[in-house]
Amino acid sequence: MKKLGLLGFILILFLTACGEKIETNMSEEVADFEFTTQDKEKLGLDDLKGEWWVADFVFTNCTTVCLPMTSNMAKLQKDLKEAGVDAQLVSFSVDPENDTPEVLKDYATKYNADLKNWSFLTGYDFQTIKELSIKSFRSLVKEAPAESDQVTHGTSFFLVNPDGEVIKQYSGIDSKQLDQIVKDLEKVQ
Repeated sequence: MKKLGLLGFILILFLTACGEKIETNMSEEVADFEFTTQDKEKLGLDDLKGEWWVADFVFTNCTTVCLPMTSNMAKLQKDLKEAGVDAQLVSFSVDPENDTPEVLKDYATKYNADLKNWSFLTGYDFQTIKELSIKSFRSLVKEAPAESDQVTHGTSFFLVNPDGEVIKQYSGIDSKQLDQIVKDLEKVQ
């Protein structure tokens, strides 16, 4: 009888571990959007429904934080593939006037991005992306000062669940955070 009780306890522990949840630090609904990809195709929130995805905000002529952010996103893509984790990656340009689909495609190529699950988005005005970033992701975006072409923006990666809710924020410039993103996505696969 004791063995049966122990077996039941072990089974409960196993089932509890399988249903492990992601520890969240955000809860924001992503506003509806439909933008243009690097391949001149449309991609919107409806297309991402049912998928887990990681988002960030970058621009191609950034001379500071976008370099490590995009390198980290490329590494994340590789790490997710190696772990057998299915997730979409979405990089929103905060400089849509300069970041045309062609420019974004060239940028993606420089980082060896696999465009099967990593999209670079543009095709909106600055105010639209500023509002999306601030309202949906609680991430600052500010126009470049008159004497510069460098847009101010947040440096986070955001995990979005299949219902279109931002549930977790990670540092996009700290490569140590990539392991946590992979672990979190493994929990829901």
